Amino acid sequence: MSYNLLKGKRGIIFGALDENSIAWKTAKLAHEEGATFVLTNAPVAMRMGEINKLAEETGSEIIPADATSVEDLENLVNKSVEILGGKLDFVLHSIGMSVNVRKGKHYTDQNYAWTEKGWDVSAVSFHKVMQTLHKNDAMNEWGSIVALTYMAAQRTFPDYNDMADNKAYLESIARSFGYFFGKDKKVRVNTISQSPTPTTAGSGVKGFEGFLSYAEKMSPLGNATAQDCAEYTVTLFSDYTKKVTMQNLFHDGGFSNTGVSQEVIEKF
Repeated sequence: MSYNLLKGKRGIIFGALDENSIAWKTAKLAHEEGATFVLTNAPVAMRMGEINKLAEETGSEIIPADATSVEDLENLVNKSVEILGGKLDFVLHSIGMSVNVRKGKHYTDQNYAWTEKGWDVSAVSFHKVMQTLHKNDAMNEWGSIVALTYMAAQRTFPDYNDMADNKAYLESIARSFGYFFGKDKKVRVNTISQSPTPTTAGSGVKGFEGFLSYAEKMSPLGNATAQDCAEYTVTLFSDYTKKVTMQNLFHDGGFSNTGVSQEVIEKF
C-alpha cells in the first residue's frame, strides 16, 4: 500500500548493488511512495551489480560516480538537478567497504594504505557528498540526508575490524555537517544504526551468520530486516520527520538497549 509519502520529491540514492541491498529496497519503496531519483554507484560496483534492472523498474536514470571523487560528485549533483527538474529533497548514502576485511587483515595488523582507502570510501565520502550538495545549493529546504551505520561505532565487535572506526567517523560527520546544513539550508542529516543485515556487503564480515543469530536472540523485536530499514528511511525522507536531525537512530529491534535476553541466558 502506498501513502504517497514522497509525492513530488526528488533525490539521489547511492549504493544500490543488488536486490538484497538496503539502498535497492529503499529505491523501490521511494518509487512506490511517489519519488523520482537518480541512482548512482562506483563504476566497479555497477559492473558487479544489477542496477540497470532497478533503473527500469523505477523509471530512474543512472549516473556512475566514485563517491571519493569530488569531480565525480560535482557532475552527479549537477546532472541530477538537471535530470530531475529541480533541487533535491533527499539523499541516501549506503556505501561502505574495508580492504583490510576483504584481505583478511586483523585489526592489530592493518595495512594503512588499505585503512585509508576504506575510511575514504566508507566515511569521508559522506562529507564529500554533503559538501558538494552544500556548495552547489542543491538541496531544498527541509530536505533529508541519511547514511547507514552500525553499532560497532559505539561498542566493540572484534571481527568488524576497521569498519567500526569508519562508522564512528561517519556518525561524527553527520552531527557536524548536520549542524551547518540545518543552520544554513534547513536540511536534516541523520544516520540509521541498522541491525546486522544479510546484504552482499554485510555477509562479507567474518562470523556473520553466528552474529546474525545472536542479535536475533538479543533483540526483543528481533532483527530489523533490509525492508524494515527501507521503510524507516522513507519516513526520514518524508515531511513527518522535519525536526529530526543530527541523530544516530538505532533501528535494531531493541538490541542496542538490551543487556542480555532470556534466550541468550538459556543458551549459555
